[in-house]
Amino acid sequence: MFFHTKQFQYNATPDRSDPLYAKKLQEVLGGQFGEISVMMQYLFQGWNCRGPAKYKDMLLAIGTEEIAHVEMLSNMIAQLLNGASLSDQEAASQHPTVGAVMGGMDVQTTLLDSMNPQHLIVSGLGAVPSDSMGFPWTSRYIIASGNLLADFRSNVTAESQGRLQVSRLFHMTQDAGVRDMLSFMLARDTMHQNQWIAAISELESTGLEMTPVPSSFPLELEKREVAYQFWNCSDGTASSEGRWASGPTPDGKGEFEFLDDPQPLGNMVELDEVDPLLHGTGKAPVKMSAEMVGAIPNGHGKS
Repeated sequence: MFFHTKQFQYNATPDRSDPLYAKKLQEVLGGQFGEISVMMQYLFQGWNCRGPAKYKDMLLAIGTEEIAHVEMLSNMIAQLLNGASLSDQEAASQHPTVGAVMGGMDVQTTLLDSMNPQHLIVSGLGAVPSDSMGFPWTSRYIIASGNLLADFRSNVTAESQGRLQVSRLFHMTQDAGVRDMLSFMLARDTMHQNQWIAAISELESTGLEMTPVPSSFPLELEKREVAYQFWNCSDGTASSEGRWASGPTPDGKGEFEFLDDPQPLGNMVELDEVDPLLHGTGKAPVKMSAEMVGAIPNGHGKS
């Protein structure tokens, strides 16, 4: 079970309201690589974990921490929206970027038009589980496969993209309170990237899971002669200079090979004729009569 502590994990108070920045901050709350995504990803990976207890415990610990990050961001967004006055909006318009967007338009009208309308209509000046464009968060953003190495690699990606977006947001505001919170989140993302890299290393060093994932699948069932070939499917040969084009493979099971002129290995396939009852376009015109349709129960299939 979970318990809630009213004190935030870290400070989450802006110096002033800023409804435009609140809209931007929604990305790292409800976007693909936002805090809602990593929270749900880590929790479901933990709940579904059938491996050693230390991994399950670690996943649930970080998943629970991410709930705190969702709380901090949600409250920060609400405060950025709270009590936004025309004077605040006019001050925001003095920023070169915002001023350029506004042009000669009325400041209040432009600011309201630039806000996420759901912050006004749906949430009443509160955060919403959506990204910066108002697209709702979806569970399709998360990965929880049951394979720890596959999941941990996905987690490195999530933390890398998340930290990248927070870094960009850091440069989009001069608000000291917002920057203070973001600096904490950046540091935690640094920890989490290193955490997942360390967990990946431990999984592989103990042999619990190895490259290629899944390591339990018999290699003799894959077409091994193409397993370590780099197919150069783009003009030029600059890619041949990379570590992936020659030398031993990271899994220790082969040698990279660079194919400068790869050739197709498969056959040409021709599809069957069009089913006339599906009214697709075939190689020749298809004429159907009412009697042809009526002769088949329910319009299709056999009786």
